[in-house]
Formats: sequence, structure tokens, C-alpha cells
Amino acid sequence: MDFAPYPRRPRGGLTLLPMINVVFLLLIFFLLAAQIRPAPPFTTELPELSDPARLAEEARGRFTLYLGADGRLGFRDRAGEAARVLADLAAARRAHCAVHDCTAEAPQLILRADRAVPAARLAGLLPRIAGAGFGRIALVAQGRAAVDRTSGGQGGGQGGG
Repeated sequence: MDFAPYPRRPRGGLTLLPMINVVFLLLIFFLLAAQIRPAPPFTTELPELSDPARLAEEARGRFTLYLGADGRLGFRDRAGEAARVLADLAAARRAHCAVHDCTAEAPQLILRADRAVPAARLAGLLPRIAGAGFGRIALVAQGRAAVDRTSGGQGGGQGGG
């Protein structure tokens, strides 16, 4: 009988197992930390606010409607004809109100309209949105850096020497 110790294989180099564990832990961390929300159906360039203090009052809500420069409407991941998109929006509101009490707190619609959309087009859309059941509508605008417009950036009109 041979009771000699079993010959071990020589360990050459480092094992990759700890590195693989770290990579998977980082992957799980970033998946959990990421905000997962649907991509907008098309890009919109937001109008700028003249009052930067209103940036703090950015609207929060459940429903977001997109209005493109060409007049297209988009809701969630769908874009197309206004009647169809507004019907989808009304159906989503009805589904929300079936679960939540919409009489106590009415759902809010966030309207992200492109800055190139004429005001008349936007005003004509508001009654159709109200017809879909939204009484609270927030128009999203983009803030810009504060600029002294009264003096044209010339130091406030204070004269020097």
C-alpha cells in the first residue's frame, strides 16, 4: 500500500475567480442603482425660462406627454397621430384612476413641448388634454443662466471715471 501524499498541481499565476466576483457585484450594483424609465419617443428642445427661480417648481407627476416641433404627439413609448396618442393617454388615466382615488388628488400631466411649437398649436391642444381627464397640466421649460438684461451686461449702468 502506498500512503504517499497526493501530488499537487503547481499553482501558476493568479486565479480569476475574485475578479469575476467583483465584476458581477458591480454589475448588480449598477443595475439596482440605475433609474429605469422609458426613453422618450422623440427628442424635444425645451423652451427656456426667464425666471430661474421657477426651476425649483419643476412639475412631478405620473403622465408625460411629448409635443414635437412638427406637431407629433408622444406618450410613453408611442408616437403618432394626436387622436390615437390622446386616446392612449385617456386609457392610461382611467387605468390609474381605477386603482388610485383620483377625486382626492387629480393626476397631473407633464407636457414637454418643443420650443418651436407655435403657441396657437399648444393652446389648441390644451382643451383636448382636458377632455382626456386632466385638469392639472404642467408645461416643462428649461432654465438658463441668469443674465442681466436691463443693462445689456454693461455692469448695471453704474458709471465710472
